Amino acid sequence: MSTSTTQAYSPVALLNENEWHQLNAAVSGLSPQQLTWASGYLAGLAQVAIPATVAPVVEAKAEQTLTVLYGSQTGNAKAVATQYAEQAKSKGFDVKLVNMADYKPKNIKNETHIAILVSTHGEGDAPDDAVQLHEFLGSKKAPKLDNLKYAVLGLGDSSYEFFCQTAKDFDERLAKLGATAMTARVDCDVDYDQDAETWAEAVNSVLKEEFTASSVVPMPGVTLPAANTDVSENAAVYTKKNPYSAELIESQKITGRDSVKDIRHIEISLEDSGIEYKPGDALGVWFLNDAVLVTRLLSALSIDASEQVTIKNETLNIADALKEKLELTQSYPTFVQKYAQFVANEALDELLADKSALREYLAERQIIDVVLDYPGSISAQQLVDSLRPLMPRLYSIASSQAEVDEEVHLTVATVEFEQHGFTHQGGASGFLGHRLEEGQEVKVYVESNQNFRLPENGETPVIMIGPGTGIAPFRAFMQEREAQEAEGKNWLFFGNPNFTQDFLYQVEWQRFLKEGVLDKISLAFSRDQKEKIYVQHRILEEGEQVFAWLEEGAHVYVCGDANRMAKDVNDALVAVVAKHGNKSHEEAEHYVNDLRRNKRYQKDVY
Repeated sequence: MSTSTTQAYSPVALLNENEWHQLNAAVSGLSPQQLTWASGYLAGLAQVAIPATVAPVVEAKAEQTLTVLYGSQTGNAKAVATQYAEQAKSKGFDVKLVNMADYKPKNIKNETHIAILVSTHGEGDAPDDAVQLHEFLGSKKAPKLDNLKYAVLGLGDSSYEFFCQTAKDFDERLAKLGATAMTARVDCDVDYDQDAETWAEAVNSVLKEEFTASSVVPMPGVTLPAANTDVSENAAVYTKKNPYSAELIESQKITGRDSVKDIRHIEISLEDSGIEYKPGDALGVWFLNDAVLVTRLLSALSIDASEQVTIKNETLNIADALKEKLELTQSYPTFVQKYAQFVANEALDELLADKSALREYLAERQIIDVVLDYPGSISAQQLVDSLRPLMPRLYSIASSQAEVDEEVHLTVATVEFEQHGFTHQGGASGFLGHRLEEGQEVKVYVESNQNFRLPENGETPVIMIGPGTGIAPFRAFMQEREAQEAEGKNWLFFGNPNFTQDFLYQVEWQRFLKEGVLDKISLAFSRDQKEKIYVQHRILEEGEQVFAWLEEGAHVYVCGDANRMAKDVNDALVAVVAKHGNKSHEEAEHYVNDLRRNKRYQKDVY
């Protein structure tokens, strides 16, 4: 190609200063989606307008594409992936953003560069969106990927044993298939912003060298807006970083006086906020730590409450920092590691060396307990540097707006236990259930959950399995199905310790049953008889009918404890399919996995 042709296609040569100003003005107010559409539109015009001698260059530019694949359970991985994809586009790279659920695994052999952003849930399980690709890459069907270059970002919580396990799996499997990592995998903890940004910069640096050209030319003077920004075009949209200050309407205990549990029905006003949610979504709740707990912690470390500390360039006193900014009620290994660096305590060093013992120890303790069990000298700033930022808690929404309009309801089990001679409370549950008074404000936002949705067809049967507070989204499901006058059958499996003390929303469920909204209810009150009975036992007992519903196309939903209940329920479903479907165990597992792949088996577990 001649030098003159190259100059003719140069955007700097094509557009004078006045034309650049016109272009900048035209795109400055567009959203990321509008910019993407406009770029495609302009590219189409270019195919007609650009001289034929330039066509080979355009074709060469489209050869190298970065495919950004995300697997998200609660929405965080999707948000980070969306933001990164827009950032990469703004730098001139040709980028495709794809949900793993919509990606055909076999297509990976045609990719040249991929970025994987994925969360982990349960006991190291892949999120529902990622299951198919995750399994494919670990199977014998996976192709050799010698020509693929990849980068992996994991989102997780270091307080869990299988921290970022799904990201580790993807990294390991891709490398085993011959793919080359563009940069080292990064495993992000709950405060992931900085780590995600560092990872993105590393990937982009490699892409700059790898991609000699791109189908998108960066525009001088034009900055593309980042995805998931704090301030939406619609002022009524609130996010994790831009929560809505709502009012607490009611916090009512709904377990009996003699119950072993203190479970609260929480009602929050969303009046005039414009906030909308769907059954299956979660509510993110920001909270303040207990002032009494803050005082105890400072006293144990002999730190004056007025001492000044710095958090991300903000200076404030240590007492306010602990109350408003830092995690105190969830214990996690990274705190112990950092705390141990500042205090000289051989016993703590020994505990750190045994990862299994450390996790078992932390499971039943808060930060204050670690400090009291392993005392030492530490400064206010060192304490701050050892703690991770306070994060909101997510609660399954227990209402449908078709029923409650500008309100949102939650079902919250308040955490309380005795340790070191005083009562410990959960962070958010203690805040909502005990410390926040009716009429006071709480900052909230909606976390959409596309992986926990009622069937679009109202005639589809639904099986709901939700012991304890896992019943919350199913209250929303029934309110929604009633409002829609959906004709599909509904079956609830619910369990708790005692019928008389712990039948949550009993009057409502009896009404649903009487009026035909609910067709069947199977109850498992574990302590009402000598042998403990749980929901999985009821599933086995009702196995023939459960399988019949599945054969009719029923969707199955499970909500609640991820560590034991969800696994036991899954095992029960496999056993039911094997017995009543006349299948081998392997065939039954395949049947249940197909339900999950087809979005007919959805879980909201924690």
